[in-house]
Amino acid sequence: MSDNSILSSTNPAIQGLITTLKSSPKRIVFADGEDERVIRAAALLVQQALVAPILLGNREKVHAIAEKAGVSTRFINVIEPSKAADLALFERRITRVEKFRGHVVANAKEMVCEPLNFAAMMVQYGQADGMVGGNKSMPVSVFRATSNFIKPVSEKASMFGVVVMTAPDLSHMGSTGVLLLADCGVTPEPTVEQLAEFAIESGKMASHLIEKTPKIAFLSHSSHGSMKTPSSQKVAAAAVKAKDLVKRGSLAMKIEGEVQADVALDPQAAELKSRGIEATTSDVLIFPNLDAAHISFKLLQHVGQAQHYGQFIMGLTKPAAQVPLTTSVETLVGTAVLLGVEAIKGRELHFDW
Repeated sequence: MSDNSILSSTNPAIQGLITTLKSSPKRIVFADGEDERVIRAAALLVQQALVAPILLGNREKVHAIAEKAGVSTRFINVIEPSKAADLALFERRITRVEKFRGHVVANAKEMVCEPLNFAAMMVQYGQADGMVGGNKSMPVSVFRATSNFIKPVSEKASMFGVVVMTAPDLSHMGSTGVLLLADCGVTPEPTVEQLAEFAIESGKMASHLIEKTPKIAFLSHSSHGSMKTPSSQKVAAAAVKAKDLVKRGSLAMKIEGEVQADVALDPQAAELKSRGIEATTSDVLIFPNLDAAHISFKLLQHVGQAQHYGQFIMGLTKPAAQVPLTTSVETLVGTAVLLGVEAIKGRELHFDW
């Protein structure tokens, strides 16, 4: 797929978000800027007046990669952390923060100059509206940097990952063609409380993206007690907890669970297998554990050919996303667009868990 055809071929649901972002472009920093894919994505975002991209890396190297690829770097801001104007300021801030945490920083400059750390600090202190990392970094490094340098929404908040997927040629990919999966990146065995939190926060994001009341399904091998096991009972308890939180917070979202995947996604299956369940396609899927979520995400991507737009790191006060080492230009563009929309919408007040 050519760079120029990426946005025109994007799922219609994402097209609506592009229109929203054009009215208020945001600054997105790409931590791993020395990458042709990132440079191509940045050029396309500039061309479409969607995002003011900031690339971290060696300026000469970035421009050399762009020149070899025949890509314009006009209006793309390239920052070398070791030469940045904010370096000294970030050093002082990181020293104070670590001292407050009871840590002594042996080399503040070295810590700040690490691109993922620098990108997270840019977002935290207002020099960027969102960050993307992972195209040349391991996922754990991205999650570590964001958790260390971007403020959480509350002391009780759990950090978790939400993958946003679209697939115009697949059926039942959400009610609008957008499907959110959680938690695909952080917590191996979430508690009842964490699963409920994942549902509420993912539901808030879904409402921003699809602009309608989202339906959230808690997935299990069981549907409403059809097979009681410790796992299914935990998921059922989480669904009850989430429904209570929705009611207490007067939130616009629907909770279903525990249910099997076909019941959550296929209205015909819901009608045949479960009475009393609203026979509509779910927009958000909450998985019982990290294995189930991550495996499902990869199967949809590599077998179903579904397009994914990064893994959004939830539980933070600022938008951030992790993309895989195998990321594409389209994924980078879509991830930046969604981060920009999240920056526009802003985080709703975090519910008191």
